[in-house]
Amino acid sequence: MQHHDVAIIGGGIAGLSLAHFLAPHRSVVVLEREAANGYHSTGRSAAEFTLRDNAPAVNALARISHAFMAEPPEGFAAVPLLTARGSLWIGPAGREDAVERARLAAEADGVAVVALTVEDAVRRVPFLDPGHVAAAYFDPDYWDIDVDQLLQGYARTARRAGAELIAGAELLRARHDGRRWSIETSAGTFSATVLVDAAGGWADTVASLCGVAPAGIVPHRRTAITVDLPAEIDAGALPEVNEIDETYYFKPDAGRLLVSPADETLCEASDAQPEELDIAYAVHYLEEATTLKVSRIASSWAGLRSFSADRLPVIGPAADNPAFFWLAGQGGYGILTSPAIGALAAALITGTALPEAFEANAVDPALFSPRRFRR
Repeated sequence: MQHHDVAIIGGGIAGLSLAHFLAPHRSVVVLEREAANGYHSTGRSAAEFTLRDNAPAVNALARISHAFMAEPPEGFAAVPLLTARGSLWIGPAGREDAVERARLAAEADGVAVVALTVEDAVRRVPFLDPGHVAAAYFDPDYWDIDVDQLLQGYARTARRAGAELIAGAELLRARHDGRRWSIETSAGTFSATVLVDAAGGWADTVASLCGVAPAGIVPHRRTAITVDLPAEIDAGALPEVNEIDETYYFKPDAGRLLVSPADETLCEASDAQPEELDIAYAVHYLEEATTLKVSRIASSWAGLRSFSADRLPVIGPAADNPAFFWLAGQGGYGILTSPAIGALAAALITGTALPEAFEANAVDPALFSPRRFRR
């Protein structure tokens, strides 16, 4: 049985970003239960990058991550990871003040947001219903993320540095003898000094299988559909559109329009499937805000977003077993913050200094420590 310094449970964006940063310094094995990496949350993301609209600590992680996304390491990806999209924020009658407050807040943050008339908004998105939209502004700091290129880049560079990535390796149980972990999986038994829980919605289940107290990571379902656009609409030229209360959003996706009711429904960790009611809400919101009529849904799916009690990621050694390392609870921002979170987790595991960007953005690792739930 080969021994590794670190075994990572979960081959999604969290596990593979850590492997990318860790493999040059430690021997690493990534154990993924599915046949392919990124099958659940990562592969079903709406794939947007924003420097705003999350908790301040998450926004700081996004700022750190942006440099990596904009200029990834040499040979990391064959195409750019980010494509400029921009976001049009809209509000119906009665929500004009909320739109203006959000615009002023972004402006105070140093962003060159653009106040729009209803006519301006309709010029940017020709199928918006001017009778529904009462106020709008444009935020340029939104990008599409090429999630597949990002995930494969992490995997490729981790392998290049010596990491083993093993698919079809469902965790059955793990035991720590005081020195190392014995990790039993459906693909065999592995040994490691540190075990990392990067299992997304299954993070608490993995902890239980390892004899570690759960951190309270709870999965929630989010739904998306795609619909066809009129032939005269250039999907690639459209911005993302967000409703000011985040009731729904829609954005271009491979020539179609991706629509989500921004649902966040508590659920069990599973291969999430969309509910008919959530699909109906997506259609309703789109038809309410635009002149489009949906006659056919091209595709629909649901993904998991997993949260801790305070909705911040959980990164660090478990209070009841320092050889068990939490890397979970990234909510809906795990992909956009993955460069920062991977670098942070790698530094904590190796006991090395954090990159200067963390100090520059006033990021305190203690904010994400699982020990915060035991105070």
